[in-house]
Amino acid sequence: MVPPRPGVPPAAYGQPHTAPARPPAGARRRGVLGVALCLVLGLGLIAGAVAGSCLAADDMGGSAEEQAYARGATVWREVPVDRLFPPAVHAEAAGPGGAPRDWNRVGVAPDSGCAGAFDPLLAKALAPVGCKRLLRATYADATSSTVTTVGVLVTEADAPAMNALRDRFAGEHLDRRADLMPRPYAVPGTPAAGFADGQRASWHIGVLTDVPAVVYAVSGFADARTGVVPQPAAGAVAPGATEVPAQAGLGHDARALADAAERAFRDAAHGREPESR
Repeated sequence: MVPPRPGVPPAAYGQPHTAPARPPAGARRRGVLGVALCLVLGLGLIAGAVAGSCLAADDMGGSAEEQAYARGATVWREVPVDRLFPPAVHAEAAGPGGAPRDWNRVGVAPDSGCAGAFDPLLAKALAPVGCKRLLRATYADATSSTVTTVGVLVTEADAPAMNALRDRFAGEHLDRRADLMPRPYAVPGTPAAGFADGQRASWHIGVLTDVPAVVYAVSGFADARTGVVPQPAAGAVAPGATEVPAQAGLGHDARALADAAERAFRDAAHGREPESR
């Protein structure tokens, strides 16, 4: 049996079909105007709904960049320590002459405030962005001859304040001044047991602006020797550098481990999967 055609009552199927009488011209015009009005109103409602959705999305968190910045202020509570400071770090071409480098974590400091973590002038320079939390870990290289403390200062500042701090550090070269150095975190019973202010030989400080953080690293010799003139990592990794920190790869240690912590913190804030190491 052939099913009835849509719009035709079953009882009329197969019977002569009589076209309905045409309505008067005035009624036809009113019908066309009604359809047009409904169409306009419908489009207006759709546009309003779209606009409302966009405004609601903005109210719920803003752009992806703004959301990542906001997560950066609290992500340290959720990220496992092994993600931010892995037990072992390997970096290809990170040593002098492009040699591969390996480091092993010897200790992690309890998360804390920033009191005593920086030389006084560095603490003063960082004061405008505040200190929400300080995270630190110390590493020894594969031969246990050098040690490096890596730190992430989670600030209380908004993005404009972090941009202002970055511009000041760049314009005044604050990251290269030996009187503005981070302090190490010594770990008893490890190669870093004697790592104190007098053993600092190289350092790196990076002010981030896509997340509220300052990432730094400071390195020295594991034998606790003193008398080495500190050299900023930017100078120690420069081709042709002959100073003791440069020749020992201490600038490379500081730069590479700070870069690793920076990537891990950024990935967590932006919701990216961690890179394999």
